[in-house]
Amino acid sequence: MKSIRSIQMTNLAKTYCVLFVFFIGYQALKAENKPFSQLQDTAINVFSGVITGEKGDKMPYAVLSVEKTNISTVTNADGEFLLKVPKSEMDKNVLVSFLGYENLRIPLAAMMPRGNKYSMRPLQFTLPPLEVISKDPESIIRKMMENKDKNYSNKDMMMTAFYREIIKKRNTNVSLSEAITEVYKRAYNSSLHDMASLYKSRKSTDYNKLDTLVFKLMGGPFNNIYLDVMRYPDYIFSENIFENYEFKFLKTDQINDRIVYVIDFKQLRHIVEPLFYGQLYIDAETYALARAEFDMDLTNNDEATRIFVRKKPLNAKVSTYKAHYLIEYRLMDDLWYYSYSRIDLGLKIDWRKRLLNTYYNSIIEMAATDWSDDMDRRTFRSKDRINPTVVIQNEASGFSDPEFWGEYNIIEPDKSIENAINKIKKQLDK
Repeated sequence: MKSIRSIQMTNLAKTYCVLFVFFIGYQALKAENKPFSQLQDTAINVFSGVITGEKGDKMPYAVLSVEKTNISTVTNADGEFLLKVPKSEMDKNVLVSFLGYENLRIPLAAMMPRGNKYSMRPLQFTLPPLEVISKDPESIIRKMMENKDKNYSNKDMMMTAFYREIIKKRNTNVSLSEAITEVYKRAYNSSLHDMASLYKSRKSTDYNKLDTLVFKLMGGPFNNIYLDVMRYPDYIFSENIFENYEFKFLKTDQINDRIVYVIDFKQLRHIVEPLFYGQLYIDAETYALARAEFDMDLTNNDEATRIFVRKKPLNAKVSTYKAHYLIEYRLMDDLWYYSYSRIDLGLKIDWRKRLLNTYYNSIIEMAATDWSDDMDRRTFRSKDRINPTVVIQNEASGFSDPEFWGEYNIIEPDKSIENAINKIKKQLDK
């Protein structure tokens, strides 16, 4: 049997070696404008607005989905949304969901093209007492794994998604990449890996603000694809899960009008390898994982940093100060599908003979915006597929085109990203 260290480090290297600091870049990719889209040449309506709480507080990463369709998006960090819907679906409702809040159902016919503002209310009712409180939380985890084949798709699917990666130096955006990607999602019981191709992308990096570094994120959309922990269970739910972690039942909560069990987990004290701690949100009826939010344990910081940093300058010491992960699933037609994932990673660089340290933060997110079981393997011919080690190449010109994304749903830029885009536009206009 493999040791805990070899299993975890292998999985992490395969899935979450997402941040690399080096002087010589790896393979880069520029997306081509390949003609594929279920929405292409379809008349659409576009809606924008903001989702808030009762007191006007922003609701970041709330999910908006058009009921009885596969169309969805998420709000940005400021609670703002942009939703594109075919006119043929205008008789539907938009479902807005956020953990711990009552769902909103909004008729599309009642929405305005822009300026929509909707307020969500915290859950007011008391969740019913459940006998699960007296159960061993490990039994809930076991049932979650046993029910995987029933809860997730057992056939290949095509997922259209919007991908964004940001690198910040302290609070300043220094690199911004965005892409529309199609993911060939294998069946959840398949041993084959998912495949991905880029439809179009844009990227701009201000290398003048990156000190002497060439700082690149490697892996592109595969960082988020591999965060699908039910598709790639060895990441956390390996055969050694109960030897690695301790579990605690925290409470019941609600997601999308469904009761979930909230299970806390953290690595056992005697384990020195950097594993994880956080919460699992498990649907009480189906025992499907509906959401997971967790962090890497950075106590053994040198070992954790070696996972993320492939190369570094000789005159710098690099440490990791944050490694936070989020994955959410959406229930459609009695099966659970990938909905949204986000990786938030922070590095500190201590330069020799310099007074001040440099802090870099990378945010990598991907939202599924459409699903289809109309599979076309030709879409993923070898020349169109991207490699899991890809680095998205600079192509800033797309930031000057307001219609760059066409009919595809995207995550609306938050204020800091809008400022970065405006600066890029000014540079392009010079």
